[in-house]
Amino acid sequence: MAPPCFSLLLVFLLTLSLSSHCYSASSKKADEPKDLVRSSCVHASYPDICLKTLSSYVGPAKTPRDLAQAAVKVSISRTKKVSGFLATLRSGSKREKSALKDCVDQIADSVDELSMTLTELKELRGAAFRWHMSNAETWVSAALTNEDTCLDGFRDIDGKVRSDVKHKVTNVARVTSNALYLISRLDQPRGKPIGNP
Repeated sequence: MAPPCFSLLLVFLLTLSLSSHCYSASSKKADEPKDLVRSSCVHASYPDICLKTLSSYVGPAKTPRDLAQAAVKVSISRTKKVSGFLATLRSGSKREKSALKDCVDQIADSVDELSMTLTELKELRGAAFRWHMSNAETWVSAALTNEDTCLDGFRDIDGKVRSDVKHKVTNVARVTSNALYLISRLDQPRGKPIGNP
């Protein structure tokens, strides 16, 4: 028969081993969403922005589709903020006022298009998968085009308003571009990066 202290030591070691295994398994499970974000963002148009915005995203993103939806939600949120910001700007020249008004309209359209993108992503299943994928890609591409068109309106205008608009809209366009990449990736076999052989 083993001495009592040996039995106690054996129980302690077994408990330690078991708790270590449980911690390792739960830690691995907790890291899964981060790994999904990392592996999904690595080939995005703006990988650092993708990683930063989606790593801090609070929603549950367990699948590539969840992640694409999260990216669109982030884009909607940022586009709404830019829309609010643009509404506060005061412009000087007639040309600048016209460019700003057009930009406000285009960014408002982007919010609507991104909202429609999110609706389509929620329907991605079964026989209608391709149809909803095509619609989602079309809407998010339209949002991105509106953001680019807004910037084009300020191309030949100088000053603080142009600088502020360019900074804010460029940032939101990059987030939207990443969302488009993550949506397009849903149609790739096993999440194969777009453009790679």
